[in-house]
Amino acid sequence: MILINLLPHREAARKRRRETFQVVMFASALGGLAIAALIYLWFQAHIAEQQGRNELLRSEIKLLEGQIKEIASIEEEITALQARQKAVEDLQADRNLPVHMLNELVAQLPDGVYITSLKQGNEVVTMQGMAQSNERVSEMLRNFSDNTPWFTKPELVEIVAANVSLTPKDQRRVASFNLRFRLVRSASKQDAAGQPAAGGKPAAGGKPASK
Repeated sequence: MILINLLPHREAARKRRRETFQVVMFASALGGLAIAALIYLWFQAHIAEQQGRNELLRSEIKLLEGQIKEIASIEEEITALQARQKAVEDLQADRNLPVHMLNELVAQLPDGVYITSLKQGNEVVTMQGMAQSNERVSEMLRNFSDNTPWFTKPELVEIVAANVSLTPKDQRRVASFNLRFRLVRSASKQDAAGQPAAGGKPAAGGKPASK
């Protein structure tokens, strides 16, 4: 008996191919979605990890900023303490400066020179006085420059001729001078080390010698 297929075999084959293509496309879409989901989850995990690192860095940065502020505050306190210490040391050094200055003036003033005015402003001393002659003033300036570690930069501001009355009948011609010099704080270190501050002369500041 002969069987004859009346269905169009080409349409059936085309239908099978279309169904196969649809299944493949659906499977590909599902695979693509799965891959995209995996990639998305991978990126999200990395983003979350990086965000965690960033948060840790921010917390560490805040901690470091607090430590830096604390260090800066400590440095300011140290600077303030150093300034106070220096001020105390300067006051301690300045406390003895007038004594050293008077001792040195007694030692370094030549005979025939006496002081009429003495003023100190910080480390600068202004002195006025009388001398028997200009040579006495020059000798005094040399002494202030070379013979004492306590005085520096002596400068003669003015010297003029003047008359001094020893008695109503005894008039003397003298040199009236005005000079200034600076006191040296570092000389106290030499004194503390046992080095002589200056050569010891007997008390000067003498009156003009009588004729």
